[in-house]
Amino acid sequence: MADHILDGRVALITGGSRGLGRAMALALGHAGAKLALVARDPNRLDEVVREAAGRGVVAAAFPFDVSREDHVGALEKAVVERFGTVDILINNAGINVRKGVTELTLEEWNRVIGVNLTGAFLMCRAFVPHMKGSGYGRIINMTSTMSHVSLAGRAAYSASKAGLLGMTRALALELAPEGITVVGISPGPFATEMNAPLLNDPQVNQQFTSRIPVGHWGRAEDIGSLALYLCSDAASFLTGADIVIDGGWMAQ
Repeated sequence: MADHILDGRVALITGGSRGLGRAMALALGHAGAKLALVARDPNRLDEVVREAAGRGVVAAAFPFDVSREDHVGALEKAVVERFGTVDILINNAGINVRKGVTELTLEEWNRVIGVNLTGAFLMCRAFVPHMKGSGYGRIINMTSTMSHVSLAGRAAYSASKAGLLGMTRALALELAPEGITVVGISPGPFATEMNAPLLNDPQVNQQFTSRIPVGHWGRAEDIGSLALYLCSDAASFLTGADIVIDGGWMAQ
């Protein structure tokens, strides 16, 4: 895809300090977008900002917790002061707790739901008003294959992602008249830090790889390319959908 197709756009990416968030940020930045990167770890955020700057991309770090309403309010003010508006919102911040339902604490359940689902709601509520009236807007929610299928020990994570998929569809209908598209991306097995417990266990890693038809874990750059397409004018007719990118996992 051609460079500079996002010139003049401002992209806000939560969970932007690592993994898929970093990959999407760099892909959009390469296409001309200015980047507002959000995560709780300021040091990791600063690393990505420096990396982006080294590639000639305008980027700024915003160390906030998207699950907290007061943080999102402060984030909105800070981002608008820095960039003036937001055209693209990628709700990528996410956590996972792998436990059976009888071992899962209410605090752990609430934390997963708070970051993965409530955080996306708070971000949409804060930044959708800044997209309205321009005829363009893009919201990408990272929904996960766990919003469609699941595994043992993923009750909280699957619940949060299934809820995010439902919200994606509702918002797509609500915001279509404004020219704002809302799309889900459901990554399957990607080699990210969230999946480190699986990647670092040779037996489990082999079991996962054997179930991926293409024979390997996904690369973060694959998500970056997809996000760039979804933010382009070429994807203006694509909304309310969920795109599964999983190496064929769910086709079985």
